[in-house]
This record gives sequence, C-alpha cells and structure tokens, in this order.
Amino acid sequence: MTHRPDLEAIAALPRLDGPGSVVPIRHYGRWASAVLVAFLGGGYLYLLATSDNMRWDVTYDYLFHPAVMSGLWLTIQLTVASMALAIVSGAMLGFMRLSQNPVLRSVSWWVIWFLRGTPLLVQLLFWYFLASLFPFLSLTIPFGPTLFSVDTNSLINQFGAAVLGLGLNEGAYMAEIYRAGILSVDKGQTEAAQSVGMSRARLMRRIVMPQAMRFIIPPTGNATISMLKTTSVVLIIGLPDLLTSVQLIYARNFQQIPLLAVACFWYLVCTTALTIVQSRLERHYSRGSRVEGGLDLVSLLGPLLRPRRASREVRP
Repeated sequence: MTHRPDLEAIAALPRLDGPGSVVPIRHYGRWASAVLVAFLGGGYLYLLATSDNMRWDVTYDYLFHPAVMSGLWLTIQLTVASMALAIVSGAMLGFMRLSQNPVLRSVSWWVIWFLRGTPLLVQLLFWYFLASLFPFLSLTIPFGPTLFSVDTNSLINQFGAAVLGLGLNEGAYMAEIYRAGILSVDKGQTEAAQSVGMSRARLMRRIVMPQAMRFIIPPTGNATISMLKTTSVVLIIGLPDLLTSVQLIYARNFQQIPLLAVACFWYLVCTTALTIVQSRLERHYSRGSRVEGGLDLVSLLGPLLRPRRASREVRP
C-alpha cells in the first residue's frame, strides 16, 4: 500500500521563498559578560577615583615635570635605537640561518643560541663593564703596527651599553621572525623565479620579502612595544629613563602610587601610538590577502558591535 502525503498539511507550511522577517540570533551570553565586565571595571575605576590615598593632584602636578619629560625622551631614544639595531642584526642572522653556506648557518645558530640563552640583564651588565675586560679597543695588523686605539669607556658609555644589550638581545628573536616570514612564502614561487634566471638578491627583493612582510610586521610591532617597556631595565646601569626618573622623584616625596600612575600614563600613550603605526603597516602589507591586518575600533570593543548573523527561522 503506497503512502500518500497530506497535501493540505504541506500547503499550510510557511514558504521559505516568500516574504517574511528574518529573526536575528540573540546572544544573551555576550550581553551578560559585558554587564559583568562593566560592573567590575566600573567598580575598580570608582575606587581609584574616590580613594584618598591615590592623590590625583600629585599625579597631575608631575605629569609634565621636566624630569619625567627627560626620562620619557630617553626611553623613546632607547626604543628607536635598540629596535633599529635589532632589525638590522636580526636580518643578518636570519639570512645567515637560511644561507647555503654551512659556516654562516653554524655561526648564526651559535650566536642566536648564546643571545637567547643568557638573561638580558647579564648581557646589559657585560656591555657596561666591557672596559674591565678590554680597557682599549684597537685595530691592529697581525704582526704589525696598531692602526688606531680608543678608550672603551669613551666609546661605549651608558647609552651605548644599553643599546647594545637591548638591541643584540632582541636581534636574536628578530632573526627567527625573519626566518619564519621568509619560509612562509610558497617555495614554488622561488623556484619559478629561479627558473627564469632571477638572481637571489632580486628574488628576495621582488618576490619573497613583499609577501613575507605580512608575517614579519605583526611580531615586529609587538617586539617594538615590548622593547619600549623593556627599556626600564636600564635602571641597573643608572640611565635615567622614564621609570628611573619617576623612582627618583618618589624617593624624595614618598608618593609612590601617584608617580607610578604618571609612568603608566606615558607608557600607555607611547604604546597606543605604536599600536596605531603597527595597524597601518599591517593594513598596507595585507592588501589583497584574505585576512586583513590591523586593529580597529570594532575589534577593540569586542564582538558586541559585530553584525549579528541571521538564523534560519522565518516568520510568515
């Protein structure tokens, strides 16, 4: 006996291709978490704003203090100089790691191993006390005369020791960033370029690096932001950076928390500026790719502002 469908029941069902209203998905969990975060964050900000021990007047008085501004300027100089050295030394070590020369590969491996395997403070102190090991740095012809000699302390001062310590240490990590970015490029493209007689230097400049930059820029931006905050370790060799200047001030007036708030404010300002620059660079080098780089206001505010997907439920 053949089962015959109920045509009247089928006809009574709503048509999916007809007019109707799309019902959006309601994300109750997102709103609940947003309310919880707003409650906790608002409560914390209220405690900071109303606490008598916070002394916001002291924070405001020292926000543009000459000593703080001098320390901030030194922090920016250290960040720029150290990252410049890190980018250059990292590129050299990264290309050496990918070289077909076994000697260059071995040398770069051992240098990276040493720089990543020893603490940053140890390297910083080593460069600062280099004069105790080599009082003079000289260029001498083997079994011949000395061409020139210079006092080590006059050549490598506190600022120079800080840049060498910070830059070379970060250069070891930048080398791996460069290597990972270059290896991310499809090998078939390099083989195709080599098959038409393109030199290795032109291949890297025209084919590999423009594509590798999409993978190099984000970690390099993060490394720059990290370097900005890592410069505070120069306190150990007596450089008056931002944090050191703040510490010297609150050592006299005993207003530790308000002065630390000053340091936090300027670190956040510099970090925000670097984040904007990183975002612009990511967007520039990610053009034409499926994944757009960079941060925007929507990604910072979270998924609450993202367009909600519609459900398949249709109301007649």
